Amino acid sequence: MELLLLYLLIINAFAFLLMLIDKRRAQKNKWRIPEKALFLSAILGGSIGALAGMYTFRHKTRHLSFVIGMPVILTAHILLAIYLIMK
Repeated sequence: MELLLLYLLIINAFAFLLMLIDKRRAQKNKWRIPEKALFLSAILGGSIGALAGMYTFRHKTRHLSFVIGMPVILTAHILLAIYLIMK
């Protein structure tokens, strides 16, 4: 359980950081982090960090795939956690 919490802390910090890095690169017209990588970090457990990064840095908030997709991933994670706890 402690290992899982550590993993979730790290993956969420990583997803948050990816949003920051991508936002800064966008502002400087540099090479960007692929959207697939941003979504993958969320799918792998970093949905809270990705959402926090989106709204903290105002990044990808006009992209419908992110505005809908990130909350859907978070909801799936919450439902999975509830299922595993109740099991």
